[in-house]
Amino acid sequence: MSVKSVIAAATGTALLLMGIAPTVAAEPRPLPIIVHAGKSDGLYHALAVQFAEAMAKGDDTLTPVVEESQGSVQNIIDAPLRGPNFVFTAPPSLIAQARRGDKPFTRNPRYRDIRSLFPLPPMVMHWLVRRDSGIDGFVGLAGHPFVPGGKGSFGERQTVSALHVLGLETTVQLIDIDTNGASAALLGNQVVGIALAGNYPLPAVTELARAAPMRLLSLSRSELAQVLAADDSTVRQVIPKGTYPGIDDDVTTIALPAGAYTTARMSEATAYAVTKAFWSQKIDLGQRNPPWDAVTPATLSALGVKLHPGALRYYREARIPVPKALQ
Repeated sequence: MSVKSVIAAATGTALLLMGIAPTVAAEPRPLPIIVHAGKSDGLYHALAVQFAEAMAKGDDTLTPVVEESQGSVQNIIDAPLRGPNFVFTAPPSLIAQARRGDKPFTRNPRYRDIRSLFPLPPMVMHWLVRRDSGIDGFVGLAGHPFVPGGKGSFGERQTVSALHVLGLETTVQLIDIDTNGASAALLGNQVVGIALAGNYPLPAVTELARAAPMRLLSLSRSELAQVLAADDSTVRQVIPKGTYPGIDDDVTTIALPAGAYTTARMSEATAYAVTKAFWSQKIDLGQRNPPWDAVTPATLSALGVKLHPGALRYYREARIPVPKALQ
């Protein structure tokens, strides 16, 4: 028996003789990670549940708990008030807005403590038209009825903005109907096209493309430059060919990026573990939920916020290039 074993055995016997139970080293308790990600029926909440499950599978010392919130604005406002193991989802443009103190935010220097971990699937614009309409570009929409998206939705705002900067807002007949009615109107040839927004592949687009030959409108280089200049919250996005039935070319569009964020109060070890656990499961996550295939190391640049030192350590160890702006 080793010296350590003899001492341990003697100590244990002495404690029992004195009526004191020897202490046993406790197993490490799983680390609770609180994840805030919008309303339970929202897109970001669904994504949060998916990546939380992946994190827990990738590292059994992590225990993510997904909590419902009122949305990205509340997530950012809550970030300075919550504990160190707080993760939330938001578009990077909204974090920039909070740091400037623009409404609905008020100035708070602690917004500077927000740090990024990893990207989420972006909200992608799909401008869909019937192939038999003969329309192959935005200019071709002039004089035709088109559904810009649900009232007040991200899709409608981006469509109206794009048509405005392209000088088409007075020539395209915008039709105000709900999303379900829009799909029926498109298939019934009552409108030439509709705008839909979401993570690709978007099931609604897949269904419509299977029901009738469709085309996704692609922004030219000059059109893209104009659209992005009008709204710095969006980025260039390519929908790869073959994503949808009958769409055999890459489509250049715009998207609203989003990411998983925390604050500088999270420990380096925890941020490292969370980031590593996510990426260790990313391939499996994409196989089960195809929109995650859009998240690649190349999409790190869209996070728009410096990485947490723990996350940065993971990316460096994994030899994943990190833009200087995030370091």
